[in-house]
Amino acid sequence: MGQKGELALENFESGCNCCQAVLLAFVPECGLDRETALRLASSFGGGFGRMRELCGAVSGAGMVLGLMAGYTDLTGDGEKQEHYRRIQELCRRFQEAQGHLRCGELLD
Repeated sequence: MGQKGELALENFESGCNCCQAVLLAFVPECGLDRETALRLASSFGGGFGRMRELCGAVSGAGMVLGLMAGYTDLTGDGEKQEHYRRIQELCRRFQEAQGHLRCGELLD
């Protein structure tokens, strides 16, 4: 596990939900302050409001990718498609490593 992974684990062990733990590990790179990151990611824990859907760690990683390399050009399709490709690759790699994207499946 890399430095960011270790920091995310420390954040989780200190009480953050999975999404908060990941986003908080990237606060400096994303230009957020701690409180904003915690609030932004607060709804995504437990697979979105503890409904056990998309893993909060994946949601947090998606937030990080969006903040660091998301698209802003709403008139074209190129940036959007490239960003979605990055998100799909993130999900593919996570699923390959963890076996599932769904929180409920990961916890069972």
